[in-house]
Amino acid sequence: GSVTSCDIHHNIVIIAVTRETHNRDLHLHHQSPSHHQSPAPTAPSPLFIVSMSLSSIFSRVHLLRSHVRCQRNRRPGVALINHYHTSSATSGNDQVSYIDPSTIQRKNSLPGIQRIILLRHGESLGNVDQRAYVTTADWRIPLTELGREQARLAGKKVASHLSGIEYADDKGGSNFNDNDGKVGQKNGKKGKIFFYVSPYLRTRQTLREILREVDPECIVGIREDPRIAEQQFGNFQSHVAIQDNKAQRSDFGRFFYRFPDGGESGFDVYNRVSGFIGTMQRDSYDVSESWSKNCPSSMDEGMTICIVTHGLAMRLILTRYFQYTVHEFERSHNPNNGRVVVLEPTTSGGFELSEVDRIAMGFPHYKEQERFRVMDDYSLLDKSGW
Repeated sequence: GSVTSCDIHHNIVIIAVTRETHNRDLHLHHQSPSHHQSPAPTAPSPLFIVSMSLSSIFSRVHLLRSHVRCQRNRRPGVALINHYHTSSATSGNDQVSYIDPSTIQRKNSLPGIQRIILLRHGESLGNVDQRAYVTTADWRIPLTELGREQARLAGKKVASHLSGIEYADDKGGSNFNDNDGKVGQKNGKKGKIFFYVSPYLRTRQTLREILREVDPECIVGIREDPRIAEQQFGNFQSHVAIQDNKAQRSDFGRFFYRFPDGGESGFDVYNRVSGFIGTMQRDSYDVSESWSKNCPSSMDEGMTICIVTHGLAMRLILTRYFQYTVHEFERSHNPNNGRVVVLEPTTSGGFELSEVDRIAMGFPHYKEQERFRVMDDYSLLDKSGW
């Protein structure tokens, strides 16, 4: 058929074609074995092809060239949609439509979501004394008293985003605290929030302290998800062995180094948080649709997603979401315990990491990402260090 548009979303290429009634027609419905007659001619209708021959795909690769160049102006977290102004050219039996990058429209990949908050757990016993892992399973390591205090402060910050009123702390954070220590409200309206939490004890205890500061009426749901858990270092750990392994990891590279005896690499964590991001996107559709139908007035202030996780998992969520390279991940740093990292919406429909958080974690500016620079400097492909 005639190619009418092309879409790139999460590294999946989708080609839109016009359905034509001939022997090559693709039928998506079930037919009874007794019906062998040809279908009656019908008017052309849009159809998405989910699979084609390799030769057909390669013959259309030139369609993607204009996309690669226009990626520089694309905001993070934005999916391209299938409504482009195109100019046509004929190739063989197919009418190919070339995409004009200047006319690309965009949509929000998380509809109804006002912001995304990523939050590292408060200080844990393992952060203070790594020998705790020798006798206590990693997922059962609790918070310290300082960790609980950090979690409560993080809860005030989270609640301040729901109220829309700023709260200033000594670290330049963006929060509000009124005279009685409770977070204020803006015009009496409250935003809604949905929590995801790692199943580890320290993240669950962090969430428990956060919930002390958040109005229960704001909470839409709480979901535990093992895919945002800490990197697996093995079972009960030998203190000497784990220190040696971490020293090797620094030389080998955090992303690809796999801890022995059943441990994970950063690559393993990257793969599972990629699946989590897909779930988060699907949930955003379901939750927003449900609340907009049942309580439309409650969505006036928008929905916030809060992910209570771990330092490495947080960096890999950001690496996947903003398409940072492995080298850029290697140059990044874990946030401090209890840090609240906020992704705010952009005018183009995506989300962006605040400059303060980006610099603190060592990630590059959006337009300085390697995925853009490599188009002008192929020598980056020869780089082996970071």
